[in-house]
Amino acid sequence: IPYYGLFRSILRYYGIPFRIQRLTNFYAQFIRPGDLCFDIGSHLGNRILAWSRLGARIVAVEPQPMAMKFLNKVYRNRPNVILIESALGSETGNKTLFLNPQNPTIATLSPDWITKVSHLPSFSNERWSTTTTVPVTTLNALITQYGQPSFCKIDVEGFEHEVLKGVDRPLACLSFEYIPAAIETALACISQLACLGDYRFQRSIGEKLSLSRAGWLSGEQMTTWLKSLSPEDPSGDIYARLEERSHVRNRNHIIHPLPGSQKER
Repeated sequence: IPYYGLFRSILRYYGIPFRIQRLTNFYAQFIRPGDLCFDIGSHLGNRILAWSRLGARIVAVEPQPMAMKFLNKVYRNRPNVILIESALGSETGNKTLFLNPQNPTIATLSPDWITKVSHLPSFSNERWSTTTTVPVTTLNALITQYGQPSFCKIDVEGFEHEVLKGVDRPLACLSFEYIPAAIETALACISQLACLGDYRFQRSIGEKLSLSRAGWLSGEQMTTWLKSLSPEDPSGDIYARLEERSHVRNRNHIIHPLPGSQKER
């Protein structure tokens, strides 16, 4: 990945005044001190920084080699952070990662997602001209090794449903990206979560870092809203909260504390 693409991402995520503080304030409603959090698709780790300010213990997963070099340089010596150079999917193995040299933020394992978003004006100049083979693990494997997360962010450019297919137990609280031009992925995520537990859903549009005033919706209500979007509407994130109170913030689900000296690559 050319360094200018990486440098542009660094400026975007770390160079905007007060952006990290806004992230910290936003995630404070989901994360408490000591919570175990999974950052799936960590990219350059701005969530790592925000969540660290909230006292979280973080497992950050990122498949891009250049991004992982940056993460290791900045975060590898933090005792609350584990870095894993891998993608996530429905099963372990290896997959082809499609890289966009000018915009490393939108690397993806999904060629179907590339086809769908390439028709959008906002993606007209994007080119996934490079590929690399990356290891793939699963959410189940992460949970077995590190424990049940209190919060899990999934931002993997069209591969979110495959990630959720790799877990067979409910997650207390999570988020996943939606893109209206490829809305089938978000709809499949909602259906997948319905198989795991009783969830309620919220939405945050674009980079606003605020939840909709409509409040928490049922899966059916969120599905209806997603289907009402046009392909040109802005993307955003869906937040899902398990309604079974026994699962929310249950410290007994944390199997192992994060070993500060043990880092994975």
